[in-house]
Amino acid sequence: MKAAIGDRLVVEGAHQGEPRRVGVIIGLHHDDGTPPYVVRWLEEKHETLVYPGPDAHIEHRDTEPRL
Repeated sequence: MKAAIGDRLVVEGAHQGEPRRVGVIIGLHHDDGTPPYVVRWLEEKHETLVYPGPDAHIEHRDTEPRL
């Protein structure tokens, strides 16, 4: 898994009925974009250091300008 600052980290709920969590990556600990990431969670409005598990994926931000 590789990410850049501004990408979104999406963590699916591990149990039935548990909501997915979405956060924006605001910090990297490795230049190659590998975990861990500093993530600002959108719902909880706090920041944490995250080592994503198998239930997580990256949504890369758009690199091309929108028209």
